[in-house]
Amino acid sequence: MNPVDARELERLRVDLESDRVERKRSAADRSKLRRNICAFANDLPGHGRPGVILIGVENDGDCSNSTIDDHLLTTLAGMKDDGNILPVPSHVVQKHVLSGCEVAAIIVEPSRSPPVRYQGRVWVRGGPTVRLATPEEEQRLSERRRSGERPFDQSPMSDATVEALDLEYIETYYLSHAIAQDVLDTNQRSLDQQLLSLRLLAEGAPTWGALLGFGRDPQGWIPGAYVQFLRFDGTEVTDPIRSQNVLTGRLDDVLRQLDELLKLNISTRTEVATVSREARWPDYPVEALQQLARNAVMHRRYEGTHAPVHVYWYSDRVEIRNPGGLYGQVTPENFGEGVVDYRNPLVAEIMHHLGFAQRFGLGVPLARKKLEHNGNPDPEFDFQPTQVSVTVRAAT
Repeated sequence: MNPVDARELERLRVDLESDRVERKRSAADRSKLRRNICAFANDLPGHGRPGVILIGVENDGDCSNSTIDDHLLTTLAGMKDDGNILPVPSHVVQKHVLSGCEVAAIIVEPSRSPPVRYQGRVWVRGGPTVRLATPEEEQRLSERRRSGERPFDQSPMSDATVEALDLEYIETYYLSHAIAQDVLDTNQRSLDQQLLSLRLLAEGAPTWGALLGFGRDPQGWIPGAYVQFLRFDGTEVTDPIRSQNVLTGRLDDVLRQLDELLKLNISTRTEVATVSREARWPDYPVEALQQLARNAVMHRRYEGTHAPVHVYWYSDRVEIRNPGGLYGQVTPENFGEGVVDYRNPLVAEIMHHLGFAQRFGLGVPLARKKLEHNGNPDPEFDFQPTQVSVTVRAAT
């Protein structure tokens, strides 16, 4: 991230002509804050420098004497991961004292994968104001992407054509989840333009993420893009296999099949507390297994491997493994603590719009909470350079 130090923040605070700064008396209107984050991430003027939202400052740069506490800073930092702004922007939140005035600074990096949307709408800055982008401006933002800067899932598969995608599914289902309906109703863009805007098309060819999410034959293009589910009658991989399933199809198909298998394999014990009352406890909370399995599908490595995601269900534990080690700024020390980075940002975006990722960075903490409430031990993670695995042990 390009550094923005206190000296530059001070300069931006009083520079009333700059379009790289937005001043807010308070953080009361979260919707406007998100629009500004979206607009700075799109960087329509092409500054190539971070945009800054200063909270605690009047429009003329004077101090508004707002309270800047840890709760506010945590809330502001979490706005990028709540699924409202996609692809997830890169921003940091800092507390500063500028000329004796306490401020919260949201520092937003220009996105490498524009256009960025807030609730399905592309926001940009035109001088000091934030407004909806025109179709021509969206096109400019789409064209700004460069193949060499794209992650794998946003890169084009040059051997594929648009016909490799299930266009009817995209038009009738996905577009209305990814783009606000009023935008769809008014901009009248061609399907190719919409696919380009959503990073499903690049340089005239479907992206790898589009083939994963909407391909007619995803595994024909990416052979390892499936989940192998094995149920063992024992505690060792050499024990008899009770059932096995290979989950294939689009991301939607794979994830829905996986949800069903997780539910079917959970056992529930009944404890009678009184004659008229009984308690039912599963050996695993399904929500925890769903979150961990979805994380494996979202964050796995798809490029350069034919290995699937493995879900191995033993008599005393469930093991979930995905190819690819930790990615980017995520380390064994901060894993599961809200720090997020994306090997596959388009896959994450598609999963969000399909309803399989409500809030980013919450999967592991939610799984831990559900396991604790159900009486299961804490999940055991193992991080290897080429694999991440988690072991969930049954409640006793």
